[in-house]
Amino acid sequence: MHVAPAGGTAVQDHVALAEIELCGELIIAASAAEDRLSLESIDEVLRVGEEGDAR
Repeated sequence: MHVAPAGGTAVQDHVALAEIELCGELIIAASAAEDRLSLESIDEVLRVGEEGDAR
């Protein structure tokens, strides 16, 4: 078994972190909705089609 060393050597995967954040936003939106999210609502939460989004 390989264990990462303790300390400041953590590797950050920015793409994975952005995906996790978007999943969290979807979960929050879904839990606040009274019914299933529409495709348009999902696109809005994920900011699909927005220009200049740096994510």
